[in-house]
Amino acid sequence: MLFSNLCNKIFSDCTAYYHTMDSVDAVPTVPFSEGTIEFSLFTKNWIDAVQWHLEDIIRDPNINPNEALALKRRIDKSNQDRTDLVEMIDGYFLEKFKHVNPRENASINTESPAWAIDRLSILTLKIYHMEQEVNRRDVSQDHHNLCKTKLEILLEQKVDLSTAIDQLFSDLEQGNKVMKVYKQMKMYNDPSLNPVLYNKTGK
Repeated sequence: MLFSNLCNKIFSDCTAYYHTMDSVDAVPTVPFSEGTIEFSLFTKNWIDAVQWHLEDIIRDPNINPNEALALKRRIDKSNQDRTDLVEMIDGYFLEKFKHVNPRENASINTESPAWAIDRLSILTLKIYHMEQEVNRRDVSQDHHNLCKTKLEILLEQKVDLSTAIDQLFSDLEQGNKVMKVYKQMKMYNDPSLNPVLYNKTGK
């Protein structure tokens, strides 16, 4: 099975599962054993689905400022959880390809496998929600046509991204590309690197 097929199946199933509850506070039952790549992929899409809806909620123009601040903090934590999980998934691939001897002219990909998979997860959510817009009955024909065009582009993008991911894995397996990962090193979350935080602590 192509790895993109596994990703697309898990992401689609997880996205549909989230919407059976449609609550940012829902607790999922993950249908895979912890420690497996399938578990990580499912968890990745769940984080993305929750954050998608948190981003919707925080854009309510009538939201209470205190609630908005709490949501912003929650979104920040979600972003960090997402980054940590992507790096964990990349660790899986580093282990998988560690015995491959790169060719002399091997190149480095513009992004790591897990960050490409991250884009595929979010694309799954875009497709789901654009389909919802296409199927709405309380909108104008112009809105319907615009969303239908956007959905067709998203579906094409899904095919292209899936193909590119599988090609990347093929290149890594054959030694045509080198598996190399850089940690994100986000500075604003680190009290010792964010001047707003370390100036308040007197450092």
